[in-house]
Amino acid sequence: MTTSLTAERVRSDVDVLARAGLDVGDFLGEAIGSLIRAVPHAAACMATVDPNTLLLTSTRKYGNLLGRNEHDDEWGLREYGAPECSSFRQLARAGVDAVGMHDLTAGRTQDSPRMHEFMRPHYDFTDEARLILRDGDQVWGGIAFFRELDEKPFIPSEIEFLRTLSQPLARGVRTGLLASIVAEPQTTPSGPCVLIVDSSNQMIQMSAGAEERVADLLSGANSGAATSVITGLVSAARRYGRGESDVPPRLRVRGASGMWLLVHASPLSSTVDRVGEVVVTIEEARPPEIVPLVVAAFGLTSRERDVTQMVLQGVATKDIATTLHVSAYTVQDHLKSIFDKAGVRSRRELIARVYFDQYAPRMNDPLLPSGSYSAGPSELM
Repeated sequence: MTTSLTAERVRSDVDVLARAGLDVGDFLGEAIGSLIRAVPHAAACMATVDPNTLLLTSTRKYGNLLGRNEHDDEWGLREYGAPECSSFRQLARAGVDAVGMHDLTAGRTQDSPRMHEFMRPHYDFTDEARLILRDGDQVWGGIAFFRELDEKPFIPSEIEFLRTLSQPLARGVRTGLLASIVAEPQTTPSGPCVLIVDSSNQMIQMSAGAEERVADLLSGANSGAATSVITGLVSAARRYGRGESDVPPRLRVRGASGMWLLVHASPLSSTVDRVGEVVVTIEEARPPEIVPLVVAAFGLTSRERDVTQMVLQGVATKDIATTLHVSAYTVQDHLKSIFDKAGVRSRRELIARVYFDQYAPRMNDPLLPSGSYSAGPSELM
């Protein structure tokens, strides 16, 4: 761990970056570039997740991991298939924001299957520090930092320092989701794309356009393999099929094109010659799926989210007050706070802010029978 002055400067840098309105990729690149001064590391990997399901939505790599994507699918299968107590999902659920594997295992990192069977043989990493990006009651991602054989393990003071960065880093990711602009949509109708993954985790069949949609999961020059998102989802689907989870896995993700997408997976019934297959569906996210995520990205309180939901439904201030059993003045106070956090000045601007980037540019596009816009080739994942 470096000096306390360096640590404070890094913490200040991250806080400023989190408020700078950068997109996710630019924010993380700048933040991790600053953070290495306080917590030196050989490599880092950042994963964003859907805050509702904690499923992987993208990965980005730095340092000695950059461009080394050949084992990403195996990582996704390990992280979501048979997760250990230090998996991102388990840490998030347990309320643990930072942990060092050397410290957690009392120096016996070989007791961790992830470290012993994956990190050490594939990358020669001897210690890992994990940080959960948590803002309030929502988790937006996690970062793993790695050290190699010739480096000392992470010490408790470094883990504690990382823990103090959980909220500002989460805030930067949260606001960064709203910073990118959707690619110009085309009007050629296209339905959901479907792909089938077999028991050996290979994509054996896919519908037209599925390959492009999977490619849209790439998140820029620092991205890990796009298929790692799929393999993580497939592992979660198999756990659901075995009765180890109660909810079918689904996630909402913003593709490189800027389009919001809904991805879900389900295990297929086995036949004599086909066992363990999973079907994955990728489609454009409709307003009911994406609005709660966009609203959550504003960093609103629970009551502010209630007010926002009613504003988006066109409910008048006095009716919001009646429904929530508060005064109209209290609703106005909530609205002022909501407008500040969303960067708008009125109800009209708030509604436009939520819908503009995905839906306003498509005002004249053809609609599906459901009333939602049809997807075009530029949105394929």
